Amino acid sequence: MNPAVTNLPAAVAWSDHIVVLPVVLPIAVAGAMFLLDERRRRLKASLTFATVAAMTGIALVLVGWVAEAPKVYRLGNWAAPYGIVLVADRLSATMLALSGILGLCALVFSFARWGRAGPRFHGLFLLLLMGVDGAFLTGDLFNLFVFFEVMLAASYGLVLHGSGETRIRAGLGYIAVNLVASLFFLVGVSLIYGTMGTLNMADLARRLAGPSPADLALFEIGSAILGLAFLIKCSAWPLGFWLPPTYAAASAPAAAILAILSKVGIYVVVRLSLLVFGEGLSAGFGRPVLLATGLATIAYGTVGLVGARDLTRAAGYAVMVSSGTVLAALGTGSDAALAGALYYLFGSTLAAGALFLLAEVLQRGRAPAEAAGPVFADEYRDPFDDEDATDVGSVLPTGVAVLGVGFLLCTLMLAGVPPLAGFVGKLAIFVGVAAGPAPAAGWWLVAALTLSSLGTLMPLVRLGILNLWVTHDAPPPQLGRSELAAIAGLLATCLALSLWGGPALAYADATVSWLTQPQDYVRAVLGQAGGPAT
Repeated sequence: MNPAVTNLPAAVAWSDHIVVLPVVLPIAVAGAMFLLDERRRRLKASLTFATVAAMTGIALVLVGWVAEAPKVYRLGNWAAPYGIVLVADRLSATMLALSGILGLCALVFSFARWGRAGPRFHGLFLLLLMGVDGAFLTGDLFNLFVFFEVMLAASYGLVLHGSGETRIRAGLGYIAVNLVASLFFLVGVSLIYGTMGTLNMADLARRLAGPSPADLALFEIGSAILGLAFLIKCSAWPLGFWLPPTYAAASAPAAAILAILSKVGIYVVVRLSLLVFGEGLSAGFGRPVLLATGLATIAYGTVGLVGARDLTRAAGYAVMVSSGTVLAALGTGSDAALAGALYYLFGSTLAAGALFLLAEVLQRGRAPAEAAGPVFADEYRDPFDDEDATDVGSVLPTGVAVLGVGFLLCTLMLAGVPPLAGFVGKLAIFVGVAAGPAPAAGWWLVAALTLSSLGTLMPLVRLGILNLWVTHDAPPPQLGRSELAAIAGLLATCLALSLWGGPALAYADATVSWLTQPQDYVRAVLGQAGGPAT
């Protein structure tokens, strides 16, 4: 046998490529979809549904596959830190599953009305999911910036989807805030690269675990600026003022999928805090700031909920409370509290997405419609024009009862009332901070979450009574079958998370245990190069 043949690398199994599919699949389908005429709505809807369903299935498969060891995909087979790597571990796979479930249900909801409200909805929807999934999977800061910008560019179009002066005003403010955040992102990345000579996350952790770099102070300044960009993107106080008005102005399916955007910022903060600053020279860097910022975000979101006068704005403030909970739990330094916060994050994000969808159905027709001029020049249609619609205006006999039950589940989930997963997550946080390294600081978080539960329950009950029990001149809510399926899908996932809370919380505990051992991540990504830098 020819020796050259025996030395050839082993064939790559097809399953090894599954990690890159959440990035390649949506961008390929979206690119083809932009070439299709806007009148091919049903074809576009079918392609988008098949793509998002496949992405969700891939994410759920990865959740099981990475339970024992992470999967590292090296594009072009170039070794890190010089090549581009995608890393699927417990945290990134869980976030992929969250974005897939939320995206699938939001897409199904759009089939009834909003998918026809303007051009390029389905292409933008896929590009946003591609940016979100790429940000969860990437192993270096440069490509994190690339995926962030793809995600934000698609979100700009989705915020404007449906047109109207309110969306245009909110969209312009949203764009301005995120451009500032992107500027901070670039400045922070530039400082980090200038001092460390790498942007690969595993390589950064390796270098910080070795001898002291000459420019450690400059590196920490760059990291602080980078953290500021992420705090803007995850709607932390006082930088998250843009979120409630923007999400309230967006169409219901757009607002539901946009709920995952702030969680991308949370994911990056958790990832870098435990990987780069988990141990070594800069261990614990910024944690007191994260604790204070998280507590302030919980307080701001709770006050906003109390003062909210419509459900969509209340849902936006609930998204902020969810983000603040994870930031504060991370700031306490308690692994058990962070595990409970991640568990709570999953359920609260799904519940907030369902609340956005419920709000659109409950408030439909109860306020005068805004005169909407087209943002895009081609193929604009009124979403409430029932021409060619197959699933609009289906008044279900038990529609109001279904909406009432769904609203009750969302309220209990977001407020953290037993026996749903919101309560289990908060209880896990309470137990974690009591046994954590800083119990005195943790009691502030316990007090904040307790008051937040009360501050969430009261206004949502008031808004529920206003929208479900008070007599209105408007006709009863019309619930399309696809709208019912979307809301039911999100709430069923919340219930499943509650019924199987033990295994889910154990998975979250194992995820945090993995994150707090950065040397394992470094070894998986860099291989034999994973030792301390010399």
